[in-house]
Amino acid sequence: MSELSTTAAHFFFNGLEPAVAVTLALVSFASSFITVALGIGGGAILLAIMASLIPPAALIPVHGVIQFGSNVFRAGVLIRHVHWPPLAAFAVGSVLGVAVGGVLVVNLPPAFVQIGVGCFVIWSVLMRPPVWLSRLPLITGGLSSFLTMFFGATGVFVANFTKSLNLPRQEHVATHAVLMTLQHVLKTIAFGTLGFAFGPWLGFILMMIVCGVVGTLTGRMLLMRISDHGFKRALDVILILISLRLIWAGARALI
Repeated sequence: MSELSTTAAHFFFNGLEPAVAVTLALVSFASSFITVALGIGGGAILLAIMASLIPPAALIPVHGVIQFGSNVFRAGVLIRHVHWPPLAAFAVGSVLGVAVGGVLVVNLPPAFVQIGVGCFVIWSVLMRPPVWLSRLPLITGGLSSFLTMFFGATGVFVANFTKSLNLPRQEHVATHAVLMTLQHVLKTIAFGTLGFAFGPWLGFILMMIVCGVVGTLTGRMLLMRISDHGFKRALDVILILISLRLIWAGARALI
């Protein structure tokens, strides 16, 4: 391998085996495709696979930056469909949630949080969503941003808030992307303040974001073809499956 190839491999892979890095890049494409086509699921899938392939200390911060890149592009592509009214209150809640989570992140076992969120989301899907979920975006923003500091993929929680607004499929995906962009940028700032070194991971993050962008553009074509009814049915199934995985992961960690 030439010196140039070696330098490029180090920049993009940051010590990961090439096969591992390429696999994660493909997963980034697939996860963004799933998220934009079905509204949710990609972030949790990506987090689950990254958890077994990259160092634990880097998992949540690196995943957060990758998800920021994917969501900000997704929001840009669908920007004219965004439902803006809940954003301000959600933003205030997110700032508070990240601030509190940053203080406690090293002390609270995530297993209890995973089980609680999983049970709550399943209840919200199968039963009538609680009134506060759609009427109090400040609380939703605060809780979800607090939780994202501990186990990363709270898109499932925010998706339940967005779902409770009863938006058409394109508005749902666009609004969810804006809310998650805000949440992930705040989380990235918090981890940087706490001392995480993002520098060595920049090449890998860039590669993952580019693959996510391609996945977003591909998934958008499917989003334009499915009906609102089909979209909401698929969204409910994805939410329940991800929630069951959260409960299983939390229970296994406790055992």
